[in-house]
Amino acid sequence: MKKNKKPELRAVRRSAATLLLGLGLTACAGPGGHPKDPLEPINRATFRFNETADRYVMRPAAEVYDLAPLPVKVGVGNFFGNLADVWIGVNNLLQGKFAEGLSDGGRFLVNSTAGMLGVFDIATELGLEKHDEDFGQTLGLWGVGDGPYIVLPLLGSSNLRDTAGLIGDLNVDPVMAINSSGPRNRVTALRFINRRSQLLGADTTAEQASLDKYDYMRSFYIQYRQSQIYDGQPPRVKDPDDEADMDEATPAAPARKENQE
Repeated sequence: MKKNKKPELRAVRRSAATLLLGLGLTACAGPGGHPKDPLEPINRATFRFNETADRYVMRPAAEVYDLAPLPVKVGVGNFFGNLADVWIGVNNLLQGKFAEGLSDGGRFLVNSTAGMLGVFDIATELGLEKHDEDFGQTLGLWGVGDGPYIVLPLLGSSNLRDTAGLIGDLNVDPVMAINSSGPRNRVTALRFINRRSQLLGADTTAEQASLDKYDYMRSFYIQYRQSQIYDGQPPRVKDPDDEADMDEATPAAPARKENQE
């Protein structure tokens, strides 16, 4: 008898669909200071929630995890990276980067066998480069606009296109395919904590780089995603945040005095 789809995954899909519908209906609401961020009041509230959750839950868990021996942390990261290589390869193929897509497939085969299910990254030592692609990048390369900037609960910075791409990523996520909810939730938590531990120190940099961490993270995400989509060579786009900073730093020119007769 065929089992029904897992309720957790259905709930994620329904929540994402509801979010996308709500954003589509509210995107034309009163604009904020940044043209890419018309939902700034909502985003800032979500950002504050994420900061609180990170301070009291996610960061402490990541700091404890960071005490584990380095080979353990590297092995865990390699394992999850190996699982991701399949979908990364598919996205490379969808983007027309066939050599990279075949390389990703080769990485998965080598690391899943000689690398003991990906715990050891043998493929990189053999010259098969690790890539980082997702369906949001594929949609961007296909010409889908990024839409308004969004801050997702717990997940952080995103935009309308990347949120839609996230739904596609979740549908093919091998971790989500685990039938039993207990092991699936534990593996999901381990992957999340592993990723958070890799970012320890980055939040301090963000806080020191700007008086407004929200503005910094928004600007960073917009530029970073553009760079990813165009493989490090994005078209020149003016950032309103940068223009505002320049306007504040540039003193006003003194008024010209008219010649008096």
